[in-house]
Amino acid sequence: MSTLTFKWYKIADGVAELPLNKEGLGECDVNGKRLCLALQGERLYACASKCPHAGGVLADGYVDALGNIVCPLHRYKFNLTNGRNVTGEGYFLRTYPIEVRPDGVYVGFEEKKWLHW
Repeated sequence: MSTLTFKWYKIADGVAELPLNKEGLGECDVNGKRLCLALQGERLYACASKCPHAGGVLADGYVDALGNIVCPLHRYKFNLTNGRNVTGEGYFLRTYPIEVRPDGVYVGFEEKKWLHW
């Protein structure tokens, strides 16, 4: 059984420095990828920046009362914790681990392991 390992990238010195709009959503570029950041209450999330259905910019949407990110184009909803589509269309949103540490905010990318025979 393998354990996931992550390479961590610092994106800000603190949550207050993140480029979030009044809805608590924003975007940033990390390791060559554009991510959507979402702050709901005290919890911070990171996911792909575009909706997997039609490419809507998720930072232009909102987070509903249940903590789902809602795409601004067709109102598809995704669970920010696991990326599951909660409105039943069958799409999956890529999510990334995010940590707030004493020295900053970090996003993790899974390190790929190659098979060696």
